[in-house]
Amino acid sequence: MKQHEVFESVPGILRPFKAYIDGLKLGSADQIVYYGCPGTCTPFIELLGFAIRSSPATQVFVPLTDESKAKKIVSVPDVGMQVSQEGVKVNPKVIVLMGGLSMPTTNVTADQMKAAISKYRVPIVGVCFMKMFEKTGWTKAFDFSLLIDANIAPVDVWR
Repeated sequence: MKQHEVFESVPGILRPFKAYIDGLKLGSADQIVYYGCPGTCTPFIELLGFAIRSSPATQVFVPLTDESKAKKIVSVPDVGMQVSQEGVKVNPKVIVLMGGLSMPTTNVTADQMKAAISKYRVPIVGVCFMKMFEKTGWTKAFDFSLLIDANIAPVDVWR
């Protein structure tokens, strides 16, 4: 995998993601399934979901690797995209792996993630921060069709 482009800020994460998803020409029967950590990955998933809100595909959040807990991501007027309480059966047309999954404190290994998604033969997108997939070996474990790796450092705090 070779670096294709360099962007900045939040649009630098969202625009290439939207362009990639739009290029897949997904329909209303298709699913975009995000696997991530509850809490920390969820707001980023909702942000990615907002960027592709015009897609007819259903968006789904799977906490960690537990597809029995999958929930639809829905548009909430005047708020944005939100993970709903509505459960859904997982049948992805594209999978999005969030970098939080690969963090050592999450206790999800690349092998566990591979086993969880091995039944699907679909493109895999990776979205992480601070080279997390590279640091944990996930760039070697997965054949990402698109990898978005953003930096959030430094974080300046003023009082």
